[in-house]
Amino acid sequence: MRDHFEIRDHDAAGRIGRLEVPRAGVTVETPALLPVVNPNVLTVEPSRLREEFGAEMLITNSYIIRSTDRIRDRVLEEGLHDFLGFDGAIMTDSGSFQLAEYGDIDVTTEEIIEFQRRIGSDVATPVDVPTPPDVDRERAERELETTERALADAAAAETGEMLVNAPVQGSTFPDLREEAGRHATATDLDVFPVGAMVPLLNSYRYAEVVEAVRAAKRGLDPDAPVHLFGAGHPMMLALAVAAGCDLFDSAAYALMARDGRYLTVSGTEHLEEMEYFPCSCPVCAEHTPAELRGLEEDPDADASPERLLAEHNLHVTFEELRRVKAAIRSGNLLELVDRRARGHPAMLDGYRALLDHADELERTDPVSKDAFFYTSHESARRPEVRRHRDRLARLEAPGRLLLTESNAPSTHDYDAVWRVKPPFGPFPRALSETYPLTAEVPERLDDAARVTAAEGVAALASANPKTEITLGHDGWPEAALDAVPDRVETEDLRTLGRSG
Repeated sequence: MRDHFEIRDHDAAGRIGRLEVPRAGVTVETPALLPVVNPNVLTVEPSRLREEFGAEMLITNSYIIRSTDRIRDRVLEEGLHDFLGFDGAIMTDSGSFQLAEYGDIDVTTEEIIEFQRRIGSDVATPVDVPTPPDVDRERAERELETTERALADAAAAETGEMLVNAPVQGSTFPDLREEAGRHATATDLDVFPVGAMVPLLNSYRYAEVVEAVRAAKRGLDPDAPVHLFGAGHPMMLALAVAAGCDLFDSAAYALMARDGRYLTVSGTEHLEEMEYFPCSCPVCAEHTPAELRGLEEDPDADASPERLLAEHNLHVTFEELRRVKAAIRSGNLLELVDRRARGHPAMLDGYRALLDHADELERTDPVSKDAFFYTSHESARRPEVRRHRDRLARLEAPGRLLLTESNAPSTHDYDAVWRVKPPFGPFPRALSETYPLTAEVPERLDDAARVTAAEGVAALASANPKTEITLGHDGWPEAALDAVPDRVETEDLRTLGRSG
């Protein structure tokens, strides 16, 4: 039990939590975005990150600070919080990114943890090895062993109230990610970043990001706070939270702005190609794209295009994170993920990969929420549908049972008449007003909903082998009827003129 992290709300694998950061004397609400602050280049001042954008925590690089004489001496003298002018929580990276980029760094875990403690970091990071995607298994295993030694060194260090990250590596091998999560959670360390994600994120391999996160989560304790290293594009936040991530860090707001790129919840636009801003943040409300393009590029000016683009990128990212939290509270996080998945084919791949783990999501998904909205054929794979089908085995059916999408016939000789509602399948009419059977579904249902309902009929028939079942369906396709057991008699209500 990690008493510094408390989970308050759940939806799918997403959660709203409270991360206590004792050295900073603050509690951070998660999901939380940690803007990356380059100690050499302050695109947006850290004090403004907190006051204007609502950042409760940020991340900076202790290796860069240690390696830059003019900065190192000041930070050692003033302390990290005063140097940056930020009174929230500060996480520091260790140089692992530089290790991945350049192949070698001149610091050990013991040295960098001690340096992070001396400068006043609130959450420190060991020198792990961020193994990139697609390497051979031998390399992934070898580098994972190195990371595990780094975690042991970090756990043995004198850290006081400073929290310490335990990165979970393993490249694109789910079993290694799970093993790494299990090893990390057995340490006394505090926060669990899923590492080496930047190459996957940069190449839009969101399905593999989801697989890596879910594998790590299988190894970690349920109450372990999970950080997705290098993730901060607003387009993918809902997906990552639904997969089980609590913390995010990204320099995307600044790096994209430097390249003239404008972030949205459905992708990235190029300022030079834009005629209108689709956003109402302060930057977009006060400028047109043409006006922004016409400003002089002066890195020290308050109104330079780069700075204003970075501010917009922060506004849209924090707005999306608030939207994600509201969706968790309302119980419609997966509907938000569904909407975001329509913005890019790779996001749709990520959503479908997440639904491959519906059985895992169901374990933390609330039993009762607001209305279930069927918004795409992916909705048929949501954990609520799986839960209903699993519960059919608990229902004792009478000897002769009519399942129908229509109203119960005025006269019949069945022992009972139950409803059938795609995508859930059959249920006693007494449950009609319970979640999720109050679902809002379109009149023009797709085949996926009906196939899933047919699988529910099959589950009920399997659990009640002695029951004689008749199914009255509203013109189900062959794919759905093929999923209905042969012993279930079927009647097409359209043919009988009884649908409605």
